[in-house]
Amino acid sequence: MATFSNEELLQAHAELWNLTFGYLKSMALDCAIKLGLPNAIHRCSGAATLPDLLDAISVPESKKAHLPRLMRFLAAFGIFTVNLPAAGECGDGEYGLTPMSRLLVDDAGANGSCGSLSPLVLSQTTKYHVKAALHLPEWFMSDDGAAAAETPFRMAHGTDLWGVMDRDPTMNQVFNASMGSDIRFAMDFVVSNYGDVFEGVTSLVDVGGGTGSAARAIAKAFPHVKCSVLDLPNVVNSIPSDGVVEYISGDMMSSIPTTDAVFLKYVLHDWNDEDCVKILTQCKKAIPKSGGKVIIIDIVVGSPLKAMLEAQASFDLLMMVIAAGKERDEHEWRKIFMDAGFSRYKTRPVLGFMSITELYA
Repeated sequence: MATFSNEELLQAHAELWNLTFGYLKSMALDCAIKLGLPNAIHRCSGAATLPDLLDAISVPESKKAHLPRLMRFLAAFGIFTVNLPAAGECGDGEYGLTPMSRLLVDDAGANGSCGSLSPLVLSQTTKYHVKAALHLPEWFMSDDGAAAAETPFRMAHGTDLWGVMDRDPTMNQVFNASMGSDIRFAMDFVVSNYGDVFEGVTSLVDVGGGTGSAARAIAKAFPHVKCSVLDLPNVVNSIPSDGVVEYISGDMMSSIPTTDAVFLKYVLHDWNDEDCVKILTQCKKAIPKSGGKVIIIDIVVGSPLKAMLEAQASFDLLMMVIAAGKERDEHEWRKIFMDAGFSRYKTRPVLGFMSITELYA
């Protein structure tokens, strides 16, 4: 039996408390965004005292005394920096932006062209997600009748995420804003640093591309590439033509238009292995045997960096809670690629906890 020192046990005790109260991190982050704290600090030239923040945000008098506690929590977990006066000195401490909270600022100039990721955070801290996660142990232990739902999300809400969005327009808006913000962030990085993935490509179909944020980013950066979006009728039929991207109504399981390259961003992790093979089989039919490729942006689990691996594992658990898909390691991806008839691919882990994979016909 392993033995542990007192120091190790005390450290484990603290870490256990941190994990137990982990839900407070996401709720405090949600609160910070809704109160407008990142924006308030940004408008104060990046350094704001508590009086500055109280002047900038809208909270009733009865709640103002609680703001220092929220700010201390947010600073403790690296969401903001804090510079407190030294012992014996007068004055207020100042709070500043970290790289993380800078990504939550709405000012278009604060993060270049990629904009704020606040919509992404707000889309994952909804009542629907929280309630679904609370059903995780019940879901694991159930195997009978209605309780044996495909996902904890369906157990909690009687439908999947898409069904919830159909009946809740606000949730639909939150989700679409989330996808747009995250896609802009990722694509800004891709086209600026890894534009070589689009070399030799004159036409591209963004499969499951939604409102076309990724396709428009590619078309803007590479005007010679004719970009199209393929998605279901209920997604694309109401989108007005902008002359930059062509919208095509269809089902990726059945057919994908002929093109030099198929683009799949955050698509395959929503599906089980069998469906991924079906999708990639259609992709292979759509591209030329010589020079054609599929460009995939998705997670490849197995980063050597702790923070990146935690993000990958968190996304995988999210997929288990809300969808029938999963995040995959390199061996799992390889099997899917081979089963779909591909023989060559190249993966680059260059997008933080995401990777770019080029899959060749």
